[in-house]
Amino acid sequence: MTDPHPPAAPRHRQIGRFAVLGFALGAALAAYKFDLFSTGQPPTTVVEAGSNTSKSSTPPEKAPAGMVWIPGGEFQMGSNSEIGWADEKPAHQVHVDGFWLDETEVTNAQFAKFVDETGYKTTAEKAPTLEEIMSQVPPGTPPPSTDMLIAASMVFSPPQTEVPLNDFSQWWQWVAGADWRHPEGPESSIVGRENHPVVHISWYDAAAYAKWAGKRLPTEAEWECAARGGLKGQDFTWGSKAPADDSRLANIWQGTFPYDNTAIDGFTRTAPVKSFPPNGYGLHDMAGNVWEWCGDWYDRGLHSRLAAEKITRNPNGPTETSDPEQPFADLRVQKGGSFLCHESYCLRYRPSARHGGAPDTGMSHLGFRCAKGQGTP
Repeated sequence: MTDPHPPAAPRHRQIGRFAVLGFALGAALAAYKFDLFSTGQPPTTVVEAGSNTSKSSTPPEKAPAGMVWIPGGEFQMGSNSEIGWADEKPAHQVHVDGFWLDETEVTNAQFAKFVDETGYKTTAEKAPTLEEIMSQVPPGTPPPSTDMLIAASMVFSPPQTEVPLNDFSQWWQWVAGADWRHPEGPESSIVGRENHPVVHISWYDAAAYAKWAGKRLPTEAEWECAARGGLKGQDFTWGSKAPADDSRLANIWQGTFPYDNTAIDGFTRTAPVKSFPPNGYGLHDMAGNVWEWCGDWYDRGLHSRLAAEKITRNPNGPTETSDPEQPFADLRVQKGGSFLCHESYCLRYRPSARHGGAPDTGMSHLGFRCAKGQGTP
């Protein structure tokens, strides 16, 4: 099957915290692979086809504040759709036990409470050291200039006119002082955006918050099961019909990416959580708004291998990352798409869509939500 996207719209390349410095180094830089926090996922097992019984199909306890019970059971993970990317295929049967999932993405207010109580500093608030960088790059790579060793993060910065879609540097900038408190840079603020999803969050930041909250990051399988909201084999969280440019189904790009956002839905960047209709399980923003971290390592060919099994039970991802297109990168799974997704470039606001992100990297369209249940620390 041919790629459903135009030739001018290539697959998103990984934009890692140290990969940004690769513009200066002239080489692909590796990302961290320090598994600092347990994600608490249960082991993977295989059950016979036809089994649709969950050990925990009903809630085992009163709902934790702000969380929704996902009954689990057997579902079709991945996609055989023409609009799906190669790493989503083929669709295959998976069984997950019931679990709790945050009703919304973690907000600025919630993350602020975590920081106030712990004094935690996010990855974006800490400058990388030369030793950290050089320990992760291919031998012989020249060191970056010292002015690149700053606390910074990636910020979406739309161009004024149409630009080639094969060069993400046209709309992403490495901005000093950008972090969760300052989403667009040091002059910006989250005042008035307390109920927006927190952004510029690395995988390590998300895992630290989850551990503090007595939760964990969801597995990719759990996340996808929850995003489907009980629908079977549908392309989107709301059904089979793609959104029109004037739809108000999710916070996605409207207009011409990346320079003309008509903002018909009312938002040019993040939207307050619960601004759009929930899915069948009562979860908000499982499509669009911000990409969300999962606990799993990203493996481009994972679905092909799992499809060889009858049914995979509670998959928690591979033991290490694998992506032939990005051999120097260690990647964690991201799901859900963001306010930047548009069918002309990134039609990824679908339950089966997946992306690998460097765990040391936060961006202005990247956040998370937490799970609780089997294997919770």
